[in-house]
Amino acid sequence: MELSAAFRERLEHMEQTRNQRLSLLQAEKNLQASKSMALSSKLANIRSMEQRCSLLDLKVASQNFKICRLKSEIERLDAKYESDSQQLRVTKMEAEELEELEKERNKLYDSKGSEMREFRQRAERFGLECKMRVQELRNAISEMQESFEKFRGNHGSWSDSEIGAAERRKSQLLDAKEDLDRNLGLNYQMRAQLQMELQTIVAIHSHPRK
Repeated sequence: MELSAAFRERLEHMEQTRNQRLSLLQAEKNLQASKSMALSSKLANIRSMEQRCSLLDLKVASQNFKICRLKSEIERLDAKYESDSQQLRVTKMEAEELEELEKERNKLYDSKGSEMREFRQRAERFGLECKMRVQELRNAISEMQESFEKFRGNHGSWSDSEIGAAERRKSQLLDAKEDLDRNLGLNYQMRAQLQMELQTIVAIHSHPRK
């Protein structure tokens, strides 16, 4: 009986020890489970943060790409502005040169036009003078012919002095005719030259430089 009581006591002690160990193991298990859940939660938080960081990296990369694109666009616009500014300066210089050429051409046109008008007036006066001199020559020739016919009717022959006077008069008339022909030739040449110059100026004035 004493042995059975001791054995029973021993069994109860062992059962109690086992139960304590089981309780400790369960508590440890619960603690490990709690730690595992906490670790899982932390890992989940870390993964969530990594995802957010990845999204932020993508956003940053996208913003950097937009910044680079805008920077390139700004540089392109700056280059275009500089090119347009240069072209504007060149166009302005060309316009100023064209204005100066236009002024010079107008001055030349006015000058040549004035010369042409003056020449036309001189030519008209010269034409009238030529007509008058031609008429004078005709009158002189007619006068000589009348004198010749009259002399032949009265005397039939001329004296040496009369022949000499007639020859001198004839020579004078020929010299006057040569002068008249020479002046007419010079007048025609000058008139043709001025007309060519005026036509050139008119052509330039009618077709302005583009």
